[in-house]
Amino acid sequence: MSEVLIYGAYGYTGRLIVEEACAQGLKPLLAGRDSYKTQTLTAECGLTGLAFDLSDTVALDRALKGRLAVLHCGGPFARTWRPMAEACLRQGVHYLDITGEIEVFEALAALNQPARAAGIMLLPGVGFDVVPTDCLAAHLKQRLPTATQLTLAFMGGGGFSRGTRRTMLEGLGLGGLVRRDGRIQRVAAAWKTRRVDFGAGGLRTTVTIPWGDVATAFHSTGIPNIETYAAMPAAQIRLLRMSRYLGWLFQSSLVQGQLRRRLDRERPGPSAATRSRTGSFIWGEARDPGGRCVVSRLSCANGYSFTARSAVAAVRRVLAGEVPAGFRTPSLAFGADFLRSLDIDIEDLPV
Repeated sequence: MSEVLIYGAYGYTGRLIVEEACAQGLKPLLAGRDSYKTQTLTAECGLTGLAFDLSDTVALDRALKGRLAVLHCGGPFARTWRPMAEACLRQGVHYLDITGEIEVFEALAALNQPARAAGIMLLPGVGFDVVPTDCLAAHLKQRLPTATQLTLAFMGGGGFSRGTRRTMLEGLGLGGLVRRDGRIQRVAAAWKTRRVDFGAGGLRTTVTIPWGDVATAFHSTGIPNIETYAAMPAAQIRLLRMSRYLGWLFQSSLVQGQLRRRLDRERPGPSAATRSRTGSFIWGEARDPGGRCVVSRLSCANGYSFTARSAVAAVRRVLAGEVPAGFRTPSLAFGADFLRSLDIDIEDLPV
C-alpha cells in the first residue's frame, strides 16, 4: 500500500509534485475529484489512483485508511481543507498541503490540540507559500530574538497557475491583511508601498498583500507585528488601489462568474521553459523596540518548481519519522535550516 496519498494530483501544481515524487522514487496513491483526469494521470505515471469528491466522507475515509500522510493539493483550500483535515484526524493520518491562504493557516492552527491528541501533524504551506518566507522569518528571529516587527517581501517571475489565479480572484476587492499586536487586521488594498533591494533581482517597488506569513510567521516566531509585500509594476498597484472602491463589484456573483469563465480558458500555468528561466527572490527585515534591525534575503527557483521540490522534501521527512504532533509551520516542523536541505542559503546583509 502507498504510504502517501496526493489529492488534487492532476492540477497544475499537483502534476509537478507527482513528477518530482516519481523522480525521487516515491510511488504515491493519486486522487482527485475527476475520474477521467485521475485515470489519465495514473496511466501516464504508472501509478494507482482513486476518484472521489471530498464531500463523500465514506470514500475519503476509505482512501486515507492505513496511509501515513496525505499531501493535499486541491484548492481553493478555503473550501477544501476542512473535510480533508477532519478525515486525517479521524484516521490518524498526517496532513500536509500547499495552501497560502491565511484563513486556512489560522483554522488549522486552531486544531492544534485535537491533532496532538490524535498523534498527527497538521502542516499546511509546504510549497512556495510559505516555506522560503517562513524559514527566513525564523532565521531573522534567531538573529534578533527581541524583534517585535517583521517585514517580508518577495518577487517572483513566470506568472501564476490557474489555481492560484482562481484563489486571487476570490479575494479581489476584499483588501489586505496585516498583523498588529498579535492580531490579524484588515487594511486597504495596496495599503503601503516600499522599495526593496532583492540583490540580483534588483531594487523594486513592493506593495502590501495578504501573504500567508501574516498567519504563519507569527506562529513560527511570536513576532506580533507583521507586514508582507510583493513586487508589482505600477499598473497592478493602481488596479489594487482602485479595488478599494470597487470591491462590491469584484465580489458580485455576476463579475466573479464572468472572470472564472475567462480564467478557465487560459493556460494552466507557466511552461517548463518559463519556469526554468525565472526565479524567486525573498527579502526580510526584523526590528526591535530598541532600534536594532537585521536584514536577510535569499533566492530560489521559480515558485512552482520550488513547490514541487519542497513539498516532496516535506513528505520524505514525514516518511522518515520527523513528525511532531500538532499544528506546525514548515520552520517549526523542520527548522529554519530546512532551506539548506533544498540547496538554498540565506544571505545576511549589513544595516
